[in-house]
Amino acid sequence: MQLTLWTYEGPPHVGAMRVATAMTDVHYVLHAPQGDTYADLLFTMIERLPRRPPVTYTTFQARDLGGDTAELFKDAARQAMARFNPAAMLVGSSCTAELIQDDPGGLAQALQLSIPVVALELPSYQRKENWGASETFYQLCRHLVHKPATEKPVKARPTCNILGPSALGFRHRDDVKEITQLLNQLGVDVAVVAPLSASVTDVQKLAEADFNVVLYPEIGLAAAQWLQRQFDQPYTKTVPLGSHATRDFIAEVCTLTGLPQPAQDPSNAHAHWYAKSVDSTYLTGKRVYIFGDATHVVAAARIASQEMDFEVVGMGTYSREFAREVRDCAKRYGVEALITDDYLEVEDQIQTLQPELILGTQMERHIAKRQGIPCAVISAPVHVQDFPARYAPQMGFEGANVLFDTWVHPLMMGLEEHLIGMFREDFEFHAGAAPSHLGSTRPAAENVAPIVAAPLSTPRSAPVATTSPMPVAAPARTDTLTTDTVQKVAVPAQAASNQATWSPEAEKELGKIPFFVRGKARRNTERFAQDQGVATITVETLYDAKAHFSR
Repeated sequence: MQLTLWTYEGPPHVGAMRVATAMTDVHYVLHAPQGDTYADLLFTMIERLPRRPPVTYTTFQARDLGGDTAELFKDAARQAMARFNPAAMLVGSSCTAELIQDDPGGLAQALQLSIPVVALELPSYQRKENWGASETFYQLCRHLVHKPATEKPVKARPTCNILGPSALGFRHRDDVKEITQLLNQLGVDVAVVAPLSASVTDVQKLAEADFNVVLYPEIGLAAAQWLQRQFDQPYTKTVPLGSHATRDFIAEVCTLTGLPQPAQDPSNAHAHWYAKSVDSTYLTGKRVYIFGDATHVVAAARIASQEMDFEVVGMGTYSREFAREVRDCAKRYGVEALITDDYLEVEDQIQTLQPELILGTQMERHIAKRQGIPCAVISAPVHVQDFPARYAPQMGFEGANVLFDTWVHPLMMGLEEHLIGMFREDFEFHAGAAPSHLGSTRPAAENVAPIVAAPLSTPRSAPVATTSPMPVAAPARTDTLTTDTVQKVAVPAQAASNQATWSPEAEKELGKIPFFVRGKARRNTERFAQDQGVATITVETLYDAKAHFSR
């Protein structure tokens, strides 16, 4: 038996809580012992919801196990019905209560409540949180959705449902807003968003829409497939994460509805141009490792490879239900997918691959911090800081803008460190230089060389003979930069430029270095070439010089 402290997903009853909490008038009666109420904190402390989840726990104790725990459940269901007056009720057991083998579904049916009661069979020891959310939403649809009228009313615009967003989802709130705006601009009305913010009445009307948009397959795909089988209602296959995928999503929606496809991107689509205009040193060839849920990992790999010009050196997921999709995706990038829910395996792989950027969950954020690697969170599980007060979607064109900012900004400091490492023997880029992003060019105090007042070689009043064989020493200056220092840098560099010539390939490679340090790189390389007796500076000479000054 392996004991683990961190897990990517909770038990499946937490997934059921995510669906119940997302909806407006559904209550969940959970047969659970005292202590399982910890899950409330996920919603109130991490997601910052202003209310407790709509969950009633039976909270039986050890002394109750010798009595009638079934009656405890029936009392809890009656009290929840009387107190909260929900439009539908979910009933089930937590992982611990599952062991005592009561039957919440049968017990609730015996109460003959006046509202729909959906019994959840969630095998806690075989399945996880996302599967629990998917199964709960699927069972709600099976029990609640009404068959649409044979004669559909004439609509001015096509309609769709958005399926999958839930409570405790990574940026679900903002993604729904962004994709709703995008669909409205295309000419499509959103009929129902479910389960997030949906009522029982909304779910009953799901079959009336023309098609479904599946934003998060981990939660919405099973319900969408059932709606297609039962009501011949198509659903979208593309998740609009990234600029390219958003264009594919628009094309898919236009194909389903017969609407014309826009000729160009909207004015807020900045990410594509930003990725092209930023200096290639920031992005090109950066080695990136990706881990998270299947939807975000597959999308992130495409964005990293096609839109950011990163190199995907490793990827994986904890979503075992979507392992096939992630493995197929990994093959396209020439890597082998890691399918695991053990964060220690993920940490071992990251340590082996040594990527320059990690795109992961909050678990990988901790791993990256330990290993000193830049990281951006792209997927649940998340921390409280991943529920920002501002608007920060991940999907659509605005979502692509947010992804660009989130992924690229951690690399800026990495580049600065690279430059400092490359020129650390230089007076301007030495190791003690103050961080430029702090707005100060003053060197750190501990790195400033002590100023020693040199004695004057001759009295001020003494005449200086112009024929003297030894130069007269000038009075010591209070600057850290001396004339000797400048001469040590400038004279050899000038001499090198007179002797070594640059090959066209080396000149082209030099042009990739940011303009504000390109001159410095040229001088250092020429100085290195002179020291090594190299007549023609090639690309290899350039990188040899870089390695030499980075030692």
